[in-house]
Amino acid sequence: MTSNVSIDTRGACVDFPIFDAKSRSLKKAFLGKAGGSIGRNDSDVVVVEALKDITLSLREGDRVGLVGHNGAGKSTLLRLLSGIYEPTRGSARVRGRVAPVFDLGVGMDPEISGYENIIIRGLFLGQTRKQMLAKMDEIADFTELGEYLNMPLRTYSTGMRVRVAMGVVTSIDPEVLLLDEGIGAVDAEFMKKARIRLQKLVERSGILVFASHSNEFLAQLCDSAMWIDHGQVRMHGEIEDVVRAYEGDDAADHVRQVIADVKREQDDEEKAS
Repeated sequence: MTSNVSIDTRGACVDFPIFDAKSRSLKKAFLGKAGGSIGRNDSDVVVVEALKDITLSLREGDRVGLVGHNGAGKSTLLRLLSGIYEPTRGSARVRGRVAPVFDLGVGMDPEISGYENIIIRGLFLGQTRKQMLAKMDEIADFTELGEYLNMPLRTYSTGMRVRVAMGVVTSIDPEVLLLDEGIGAVDAEFMKKARIRLQKLVERSGILVFASHSNEFLAQLCDSAMWIDHGQVRMHGEIEDVVRAYEGDDAADHVRQVIADVKREQDDEEKAS
């Protein structure tokens, strides 16, 4: 892993223009409980301010969990860091090979087989064809899809597609891992298996930024948390402190217990080895 792995954003903003907004007198307003705010840009076009003044400095070994309501800006931030969105204002610089574990369907073709999609998805994530062929059997075993992997992807259910994409993504060695737990659409038993694989992926990564609705999973994978609210960073610090501010004492107490359990397991593993 290179020591040059880093994420630096300075006052980064992401605006989405609404060109067909009718009201000329539209005042700046919040979009409900979550969501960004509405304003106007320099060209007097109405915009939704999805992210506002995001300043981050992350280095190798950092594991940051994002909390906040649906629509608060967590997924938009992941897309900014992955390069899908450019900052409207400010700057965002990411050094290192990025693995985005969201938008799992990107880079997959419904007309070709599961096996062929494994290779295509791997190429999309910066792997070589040779690397993907070497991992093929292991990925196929993980998906538990058997002969379905010979069939076109269009014959798959959503959950089956997620299995293929998850198998590929968790087989690589990312320097910057951008993970959105809202990838769902698989059964609980398989998700349990996928979580173990995701944990190993996190251990191999340089930097993790993880958007999660599960405080337990967040506490298992991250060492700090960031509360995103209406597109802005409301708080960044220890997981327990951030969860307490966002959800209250009961949730924070649960996080503290999970962190203690994780530390105990790590200590036991060190003694055993």
